[in-house]
Amino acid sequence: MSAGVTYADIEAAAARIEGVAHRTPVATSTQFDELAGCQAYFKCENLQRMGAFKFRGAYNSLAKLTPEQRKKGVVAFSSGNHAQAVALAGKLLGVPATIVMPKDAPSVKVAATRGYGAEVMLYDRAEESREKIAARLAAERGSMVLPPFDHPDVIAGQGTSAKELIEEVGALDYLFVCTGGAGLLSGCAIAARHLSPGIKVIGVEPEAGNDVQQSFRAKKIVSIGVPDTIADGARTQAPSALTLSLVLEHVHDIVTVSDAQLVDAMRFLWERMKMIVEPTGALATAAVLDHPGDVRGKRVGIILSGGNADLPAVSKLLAA
Repeated sequence: MSAGVTYADIEAAAARIEGVAHRTPVATSTQFDELAGCQAYFKCENLQRMGAFKFRGAYNSLAKLTPEQRKKGVVAFSSGNHAQAVALAGKLLGVPATIVMPKDAPSVKVAATRGYGAEVMLYDRAEESREKIAARLAAERGSMVLPPFDHPDVIAGQGTSAKELIEEVGALDYLFVCTGGAGLLSGCAIAARHLSPGIKVIGVEPEAGNDVQQSFRAKKIVSIGVPDTIADGARTQAPSALTLSLVLEHVHDIVTVSDAQLVDAMRFLWERMKMIVEPTGALATAAVLDHPGDVRGKRVGIILSGGNADLPAVSKLLAA
């Protein structure tokens, strides 16, 4: 495979994380199926350790480090879920972790990252480059930089979520995946197409942050400004060359949803399914609710990517 991430890598990641990462449950909802006209299967990564799928890729990556690399630690950058994932994986494996996080990241995610024992460095995302800060810190300390999506081991780890879903429920017609930098989308698409030939994998972004959609259509990396969206985990400005190449090879389409549609999807998940899902984690759900004609009568997988909701902020959204 051209981009260097294969289904064999996902199988190896699954073996590496087994017994450490949760094999998250799959939920169904008769009411959702009636609304969307499909048979939907929700992969509940909001119930993963540290509250998001990111633990899979982080643990897979750190578990592959040499003893010398583990001593020198890792530097990561993230708005929240990758931050927490690297912090927890580092704690479990004895790897010191430093996380570069934006000052406007949800306070619950910053607090959790520190709670797992990581050092947090805050920056202004409008004025500073998190990549440059991380590179400087890594050079000073001799640490490895572990990006949130632009890494083969991260992508392979994330793909284990789709592997588990299809192994449990069988072949699917569609798989809808929340999309930020497209690491989860890339890994899930590789796994889904291997296990369920003929499946259509759909990435879902917020309307304001459609960098992957634009890149997918242009077949080259398109960068955008920092997106203004409630989906804080999808405020990426561009996919990487690695994730875009995998998306172009394995993904059927990229669609977008509005913040208002995200709130509607969250309200359904919270009120009807009793699922605490953060705005980014509801992207795929919102897309299925908004495109019922496309999925009518089909078997549809939906990745609920995370549940690290900022409760004061979410309560305002749901009360509006």
